[in-house]
Amino acid sequence: MKRFYKDVSVEAAEGGFGVRLDGRAIKTVGGRPQVVPTRALAEALAAEWAGQGAEIDPALFLYRDMTDYAIDVVAGDPAGVAAEILPYAETDTLCYRAEPDEAFAARQRLMWEPLLTDAEARLGVTFVRVSGIIHKPQPAATLARLRAELDALNPFELAALRNTASLAASLVIGLAALAPGADLDALWDAANLEEDWQAELWGKDEEALERRALRSAAFAAAARFAALAR
Repeated sequence: MKRFYKDVSVEAAEGGFGVRLDGRAIKTVGGRPQVVPTRALAEALAAEWAGQGAEIDPALFLYRDMTDYAIDVVAGDPAGVAAEILPYAETDTLCYRAEPDEAFAARQRLMWEPLLTDAEARLGVTFVRVSGIIHKPQPAATLARLRAELDALNPFELAALRNTASLAASLVIGLAALAPGADLDALWDAANLEEDWQAELWGKDEEALERRALRSAAFAAAARFAALAR
């Protein structure tokens, strides 16, 4: 699609702020007014529109896509979206370890255990650690506490968490990425520990590195989106 506008601006709107293209307000994919809670997020959305060239590239609309999802989907059914995200805790990557005598298990303990113990202390829960790939359920009390944590998030934070948790295959990492001052590089490294371990053993694959760079950018964008929406 060719670029159909010249000027991009941000203006106050009922309930928050919105982007204007040549003075016209934007609507979401679902046809709702695209109004966000903070000027900072609106400015980030405007930057996506302003950064487009003569041809519009939909892949560059990371913030717009999350905004539309937050408004069109999450705002209407936050409990349903939270229920879709919670299973990332039931099969959290950080809980599934190699056999204790394997070298990889030591690396997992080094990088993953601090994240898990920090989450346990902050939330007052206990996670079951599993050696091998056989699924073991997490305690009902842990899942209930995590669900309460999700229910306390606003639609924009839930939209961001949907991305961080799915990209990391971990609700613990997904939530940690939304915390103010989070070390996103360290969290992303933890999420990709097994991939890095395999690369150390067998060498790096250029296509895999390109995919990882794209996923890393999406992970960081989701975390920043949540921060901008606060």
